[in-house]
Order: sequence, then structure tokens, then C-alpha cells
Amino acid sequence: MAKDPLLTGKPGRIDHIEVPPMTFFAVEGQGAPGCTAYGAAIEALYSVAYGARFHGKSLGHDEKVGPLEGLWWADDMAAYTDPGRREEWRWRMLIRTPSWMTPEALEPLRDAALKKRKDKPDTVAALQALTLLTLDEGPCLQALHIGPYADEAPLIARMHREEMPARGLVPTGLHHEIYLSDARRVAPEKLKTLIRQPVRAA
Repeated sequence: MAKDPLLTGKPGRIDHIEVPPMTFFAVEGQGAPGCTAYGAAIEALYSVAYGARFHGKSLGHDEKVGPLEGLWWADDMAAYTDPGRREEWRWRMLIRTPSWMTPEALEPLRDAALKKRKDKPDTVAALQALTLLTLDEGPCLQALHIGPYADEAPLIARMHREEMPARGLVPTGLHHEIYLSDARRVAPEKLKTLIRQPVRAA
């Protein structure tokens, strides 16, 4: 299967890409990565996404589960650059839906996931809050980061302070990360993360 060109990159290169509208399973929350709510959101997303994959196969669709993605921000954006204020970070964690997904098709998948996780109150709350979200990001700058998540700052700074002014662009929309590696199985120095920032002409 050919690689999705929107999920590729080369270290050291910042690409200007056009992202079409896409629909995602989404759960929103607040707190540092790794907090209880964050973990519950990811469990909820994967449970519904894999339920959709298996149900889709029974309908004749063979679409793999995409990578985990995240939109990140803070009400006071100074908090987002301060690791000591991570409890103020807000996020919307995402997994892309299969092409056949509709609001009506989501509900039986949610119900099935709720039955399997009824003894996990935090995951139940995340499943109940899970929605479908369509993102239309359009023009974006995107770059591949290899290494620990905590080391992304220089690349993000370069994107905002050098590349955007040089290309006559300003940010619009939320900071977007796409996690190409499974952090549970890949060493931190080998993690691959796409950094995506929607932009517009200055």
C-alpha cells in the first residue's frame, strides 16, 4: 500500500502542504500528557477506532486504523511553552475515521466499547464525550521530528520564527501533532512525530 503523502516527511525539511478536510474520532480534555484523563481519552479513541475497523471489514471495507493525533493549546499560550504549567495544557486527541463513518454508525460502536469498559469510569466518561470532528486545515507547514517529544521545541521555534516569516505566512489554527510511532514500543530517541501548523498569507 502506498504511503499517505500527508504522513511523510524528511528530518530537517519543512514542507508547505495542502491538507483536505478530514473527519476524526475526537476526545477533548486538559492536563499534562500522561494524566488520567489523557490516558482514558486514548483508550476510548482506540477502542472505537478498532471497533470501526472490524465492523468496516464486515461491510467490505478494509481501512487500517490511522495514527494517534493531537491538537494542543492553552488558554494562556505562555503556559504551553512552560513545562512547569503542563496541567494548563488543553488537547483534543484524534484518530481519523474510516471513509464510511457517520454519526449514526458511531453510536453502536460507542455502545459496544462502553459495555467492554464499564468497570473503568474514566474511560467510560471519555467514551461518552467522544465525538466526530471534521478538520479543514488547508495550507500547512509540516515537519518530521525524530526523538523525544520534549525535544520538539527547537523545530517548532524554527517553523514559527524563521520559516513562516521567510515564506510570508502566519499561523492560523491549532498546533497539530501526528504520532507515527507507538511510544510504548519505540525508544524515545527513535520516536517519529509530524509537527503540523495551519498557516495563511500574512
